[in-house]
Amino acid sequence: MNAEDREEKETGDFSRVKDKAGGGQGTEARGKEPGEPRQTAEDTGESRRFNQETGEPHQAGKEAEGSRRTGESADGGESAGGGEGEVLTPEEQLSRAEGLAKEYYAHLQRLQAEFDNFRKRTAKEKEETVKYAAERIVTSLLPVLDNFERAVAASRTNRDFDSFAQGVGMIFRQMQAVLVKEGLTEIQAVGETFDPKLHEAVMQVDSEDHPGNTVVEELQKGYYLKDKVLRPTMVKVSR
Repeated sequence: MNAEDREEKETGDFSRVKDKAGGGQGTEARGKEPGEPRQTAEDTGESRRFNQETGEPHQAGKEAEGSRRTGESADGGESAGGGEGEVLTPEEQLSRAEGLAKEYYAHLQRLQAEFDNFRKRTAKEKEETVKYAAERIVTSLLPVLDNFERAVAASRTNRDFDSFAQGVGMIFRQMQAVLVKEGLTEIQAVGETFDPKLHEAVMQVDSEDHPGNTVVEELQKGYYLKDKVLRPTMVKVSR
């Protein structure tokens, strides 16, 4: 027995002896009350989550951990998106639909009224256009009419036929100018081959100066109005 053992025996301190006998576990034993069970890895659940030999988590523990995290993510997603869509009761949905229907119906009525007004206005404008289509040409011919009245009045007091004829010729050329300005042109007929689209044959004659089916004489002038035949020329045609 060495000096240290003798000192422990004399003082009655056996804690160091217990520490030596227990391989260093005496300190842990002093932290426990007598009779208190010792907590092991099985009691804390560590043995169920980790392999005691390798220290790695069990497969079941991995799956449980993954499921727990997935559930937390799903809960978080529901919490984040829960306020985005407004949930309406059937009564609220019906009320909203009725309001939209009334709004659309009122808009449709306004459009229909506007279309009816447009149709009436267009019909009236078309009627006025047809009714007064000759307004411009008649306005252009009014000066010609005035000159004819003056010529007739002058013929009552002045018996000079030559001056009267000269005045009428001037009025005629004035009227021609107005009509030409509106697109009126003569159809050429004499010497042309007969064309039923342009000529109206009222007589056939024998002619040594013209080949057959040729216009030899113009009985009444024909006219174009721009590119439309306004009136065909009345003619005599050679056999």
